[in-house]
Amino acid sequence: MTATTITAPIGKSGRVRPLAGLQQTFTMAWRSLVAVKHNPLELVDYSITPIMFVFLFTFVLGGQMAGSPQEYLKYALPGIIVQNTLFMTMYTAMALNTDLTKGVFDRLRSLPIARSAPLIGRIVADLAKHVWAMLLMIGLGLLLGFRITGGWDGFLLGALLLVVFAAAVSWSAVLIGMLAGDAEKVQAIAFTIIFPITFTSSAFVVVDTMPGWLQAWSDFNPVTHLSDAYRGLLLGGPVAEPVLWSLLWAAGIAAVFYPLAMRAYRAKA
Repeated sequence: MTATTITAPIGKSGRVRPLAGLQQTFTMAWRSLVAVKHNPLELVDYSITPIMFVFLFTFVLGGQMAGSPQEYLKYALPGIIVQNTLFMTMYTAMALNTDLTKGVFDRLRSLPIARSAPLIGRIVADLAKHVWAMLLMIGLGLLLGFRITGGWDGFLLGALLLVVFAAAVSWSAVLIGMLAGDAEKVQAIAFTIIFPITFTSSAFVVVDTMPGWLQAWSDFNPVTHLSDAYRGLLLGGPVAEPVLWSLLWAAGIAAVFYPLAMRAYRAKA
C-alpha cells in the first residue's frame, strides 16, 4: 500500500474533509482485511476457535447439561456465539497494541489522512470478521441440528444486535490495547474480564439454577441480556426487554469507553 492510495483533499484548516476521512477509514479497513492473506494464522483464530467452542460445549457438556448434545445446542449456541463475539473484540486490542509497538502508527501518522482512520478502520475490519465467525458458527450449528425458528428477520436482527454490541465493546478493547504494555498483557486482561462475565450469565445455563446471590448478578450482567436477546431472536419468543437492555448496555459502554479510548489514542498516535 502506498501513500497515494489513501491521499485525499485536505480542507483549509488542515483537517481532512469528512467524506475523504470516511474513504480513508474504509481503505484502512480493507488493509486490515487483506492482511489476512499474508497472515493465515489470523484466519485460523477467527475460524478454528469458534468451531472448537461449538464442539467442546456441545459434545463435552451437552449430555450432562441437557441430556443430549443436540438438546443443549438449542440453548447454548446463541450463548457460545455471544461469548466468541466478546473474545474477538480483544483481537482488536492485541492488533492495535502490536501496531503501536512495531511503529505502524508512526508511519501512518506521516500520511495526509484522518488521524482516526487507522483506528476506526481496524474496528470496521474486525466487525466484518465478527460476522464471518458468527456465520461460521451458525452454519456449523445447522449441521449439528440447530434450527433458526425465529425466521430470517430474527436472524438478521440478531446479527445486527451482535455487531452493535461488539462495536461498543471494541472501544474498551481499544483502551486496553493502548494502555497495556504488550500483547501478552492485553490477552491476560481480556481473559480476566471476559471469562467471569460470560460464565456467570445465561449464555450457557439457566439463571434459575444458580445460587440466589449469583442470580442477582446474572440478572444485571450485560452478557445475560445479550444472550437472552440473541437467543430469542434466533428461536422466537419475547425479546423486547432483553433487546432494550442490550442496546442500553451498548450505549453505556460506548459512552464511557469511547472518550477514554480516543484520548489514549490521540496521546499515542
